[in-house]
Amino acid sequence: MQVRQRLENLSSELTATERKLCTALLLDYPYAGLDTIQDLAKKTKTSPPSISRFVTKLGFHGYQDFQRHLIDEIRQSNRSPLDLHVGDRAIQGDFLEDFVARAVNLISASASATTSAQFERVCALLGDEKRNIYLIGGRISDAIALYVSRHLRQVRSGVFHLPADPEVWPEYLLRMRSKDVLFVVDFRRYQRKLSELARLAREESGVQIVVLTDKWMSPAANHANEVFATPIESGTVWDSYAGAMVLMEAMLTRIAETNWDKTRKRIEAWDSLRFDHGARDDDQ
Repeated sequence: MQVRQRLENLSSELTATERKLCTALLLDYPYAGLDTIQDLAKKTKTSPPSISRFVTKLGFHGYQDFQRHLIDEIRQSNRSPLDLHVGDRAIQGDFLEDFVARAVNLISASASATTSAQFERVCALLGDEKRNIYLIGGRISDAIALYVSRHLRQVRSGVFHLPADPEVWPEYLLRMRSKDVLFVVDFRRYQRKLSELARLAREESGVQIVVLTDKWMSPAANHANEVFATPIESGTVWDSYAGAMVLMEAMLTRIAETNWDKTRKRIEAWDSLRFDHGARDDDQ
């Protein structure tokens, strides 16, 4: 279990001193926990013995064991395809059959990692036309953000996909209001600028922030109201976003079908204005 999960699972059972430690660790997760025990005690106005008791309560064998787990999480969150490749991995059946089976497992695990209540909350946020929706992802994961934005635009207005260039982001930050939603997609080998974007959006505009990430948690999750931590480990050279994509498709479908009459009318109007609508392919 990730250190963050242990902290969150015990949040309702903590003393006032422990809550102070828990808050400090989560605000700058996982880096706050890499301070020396003396420095952490000074920053949180607690004491080294209090911190030792706290990490024992979390299930660790002392502060060093706690830090070893954090360091391993950081190492895992930065693994590249070169680190992930296993040359002699076992394959069940032929290659395609094995690969699809791995993807199916990820999809199933992704569904299990998402509660029905959270799923419905985020669908309601993204479907609320009183809110503008802003989406962005990382180097590879921005493909998911773009996919979601293009489908969501057919269902409702006020959907904006942010460009990759951070120099353009201030324009979008100036548009954001507290009722709006910033949707960030960021998987391991995280984009630090996305965390900064989320922080600024939260501090300057008070927007609702939703983060789609993995179990090691994008730094952007530190600023989020809702976090989806989807499994991505496929056991191959690449992490797989199969589970994340199915989750997003389920959300888009839920939003579209919640008020189908309205959705149908918008799609009909959208299609009537498409430049290639009704066009005949020359090859046909």
